[in-house]
Amino acid sequence: MPILWLILIVFAIAAVGFFLGRSRALHSSGGDSRGLHSLPFYYGANVALKTAVPAFGLMIIWLLVQPLYVNSQVSEMIPDSAVKEGSSRSLVMAEVRRTASGLNNAIAQGHLTEDMVNNARADITDMTQRLKDAGQVVTAEITQPVLRAAQSYRTLTSTGYSIMTVGVILVALLGAGAGWLQTSSEYRARNVVEQGVSVLLFGAASIAILTTIGIVLSLVFNTWEFFKLYPATEFFFGTTWAPSFSGRGGSSSLGIIPLLWGTFYISLVALLVAVPIGLFAAIYLSEYASPRVRSFAKPMLEVLAGIPTIVYGLFALLTVGPLLLGVFGDEGLGWMKAGTAVMTAGLVMGIMLIPFVSSLSDDIINAVPQAMRDGSYGLGATQSETIRQVVLPAALPGIVGAILLAASRAIGETMIVVLGAGAAARLSLNPFEAMTTVTAKIVSQLTGDADFASPEALVAFALGMTLFILTLGLNIFALYIVRKYREQYE
Repeated sequence: MPILWLILIVFAIAAVGFFLGRSRALHSSGGDSRGLHSLPFYYGANVALKTAVPAFGLMIIWLLVQPLYVNSQVSEMIPDSAVKEGSSRSLVMAEVRRTASGLNNAIAQGHLTEDMVNNARADITDMTQRLKDAGQVVTAEITQPVLRAAQSYRTLTSTGYSIMTVGVILVALLGAGAGWLQTSSEYRARNVVEQGVSVLLFGAASIAILTTIGIVLSLVFNTWEFFKLYPATEFFFGTTWAPSFSGRGGSSSLGIIPLLWGTFYISLVALLVAVPIGLFAAIYLSEYASPRVRSFAKPMLEVLAGIPTIVYGLFALLTVGPLLLGVFGDEGLGWMKAGTAVMTAGLVMGIMLIPFVSSLSDDIINAVPQAMRDGSYGLGATQSETIRQVVLPAALPGIVGAILLAASRAIGETMIVVLGAGAAARLSLNPFEAMTTVTAKIVSQLTGDADFASPEALVAFALGMTLFILTLGLNIFALYIVRKYREQYE
């Protein structure tokens, strides 16, 4: 049964339980709600919560644990001979999961049948061709151990989902029955419901933390697999980025330094554009602009934040690049050879970041107490002196936060870099040459027929982990600066 149907069934049971609990509560008090400890709504909500929360809790735990169990069981079925040299068992399992998914899609499209898939003596060549005909990604011919493991993977997964469906529905029914039996005029339904809602709110607040932990763990495990196949010293200190998909990475050079240089160089150009313009715009809007001008100008600035980045990329490729080429190209100063360059991507990215700096800085400057301005004016300071010596220092922590947000946005940008800066990984100080960034290479390494048993695909996770650590260090440093200045003004 699809997960969506199961969710709808649980909600239906909870809805029925709500009305039955409410009716039972009213019946226990002779139809007079004044004889109840709590309002009738709370009795119905008590039954609904005891129906939905345990059922969905079991579903979530099952969906998290089942893949781990199935992977461990299927992994034990794979013989050591199926693990090729230079690979690992976890990478073979990734191929097994991809094959199982391809088999499911091929069955859904009619290219394969259940009997053909479950046949232990299935023709490997024919199976591979049918998967390709179904549009599934097959990087090489499927081996017999991988096919058998994929068959077992499908069987265990299907059985697990069937058991989960029965278990979730049974738990929902038991919860509804227990809540219904507890319902009486003396039952403190409101207290139970409020405690339950507080627990749910705490769980919702924990989702961000758990999601962050999950992202970090996924990066760590896949990065570890990459460094099993490729030397860490060559990755962190190599000055050449030249992946080759002809083999198991033996001829590839995967040095990250050119990518980091391109990332920081393009981000620096973008911040040099965005920070002055955005900060000056914020000062004007908060201190000089009339209410009429502000009501028009600020929304117009914030519209820039809503433009898709692919549109900015096309703007860089079709407008800014040719414009810079006309000025700095062979017909002008002769510094630029093509429209795709660091300067092209940096200028357009800086335009995109202006609302991040201006809008946040404007809100921070407006939050500075008016009494500080009045005290400065009372001491004889002019408006410009008040802004420079009172308002901006007081708003500095917030402005630093806005610049940090813009820097993080610049480091993580992809489409503008792909279309505006090119794809060349090089170390150069010339802003009119094509370069690339870490995020652009993450996309390119995972696009197409990526073989996850090779370093060329797994390197994307190592790149992501490196970028995560760098941005985390940047956040910690900025937080230190903010706290230092806050202590001076407190």
